[in-house]
Amino acid sequence: MPDGEINVARLFPRAQAFALEVGFGGGEHLAIQAQRHRQTAFIGCEPFLNGIAKLLTQVDALKLDNVRVHAGDARDLIARLPSDSLSSVYILFPDPWPKLRHRKRRFIQNDTINELARVMRHGAGLRVATDHLEYARWTLAHLMGHGGFRWTAERAVDWRQRPADWPATRYEEKALKEGRRCVYLRFLRT
Repeated sequence: MPDGEINVARLFPRAQAFALEVGFGGGEHLAIQAQRHRQTAFIGCEPFLNGIAKLLTQVDALKLDNVRVHAGDARDLIARLPSDSLSSVYILFPDPWPKLRHRKRRFIQNDTINELARVMRHGAGLRVATDHLEYARWTLAHLMGHGGFRWTAERAVDWRQRPADWPATRYEEKALKEGRRCVYLRFLRT
């Protein structure tokens, strides 16, 4: 991808909103969201070719014209997005890098949060899901400590149960089958 800011409106001339999914895995969530919300443009980032192939198969089968794929690290793409351009961001079941020495590799970091705050519009939604409880605590601490995001949970059920408009992923299904609890965090850009 060449250097310079990405003109998302040129990529999606008919779009009314722009969404980003970081590490879409097999693409099941992204494809369902794109099918449900045809006026929203979805950019999916995934470094693994098998996941990209799975998503593109779904895009073709569902005839989705509102999806683009970045085959690589989402941070590279985010750095090139215009300020205040995204209305939604999804980070679903990212690698938790559980070892202490590997935590610097986690996607949720202060620098990344600063960039997300820059590219997300006021009122934009950020959804993060994980089956790793320490990563959930890490995410809450980093996002709530930032000052640019508000956690929307009012009751325990708000983060313990996946909302109905949030399609399941194969990673979630695997975690639940193996008896792990999942955490569903929703934030608003303030």
